[in-house]
Amino acid sequence: MAARDTWRPPRDCRDYWAEWKHCISLRNRFHHYYTHGTAPVCQQWKLDYKNCKDWEANMSKEAKEALRQSEKSRLEERLNHSPVWTLRRKPPPDWYLPLDTDKPKQ
Repeated sequence: MAARDTWRPPRDCRDYWAEWKHCISLRNRFHHYYTHGTAPVCQQWKLDYKNCKDWEANMSKEAKEALRQSEKSRLEERLNHSPVWTLRRKPPPDWYLPLDTDKPKQ
């Protein structure tokens, strides 16, 4: 019973609500449509908020597992996107040389 009492949702319930409100905002919907060509899907944030509140009120196992799975899938989705630039392991060999700022552009 003590282990069950120590588990907390990964985020505060207000964070899920704030994410949902941001997701459905006109500005975010316009930006998402402009960037991705589709409207954002916001229902998962609202469902996570409901599950978080259910966990706080009843300590429901179903709500706990739903929150854990949602956060896990959110993390996996974020890790699927590779960075735009490859990160350097060491600086370039000529890093200490001055920049060519005083040369005229050709």
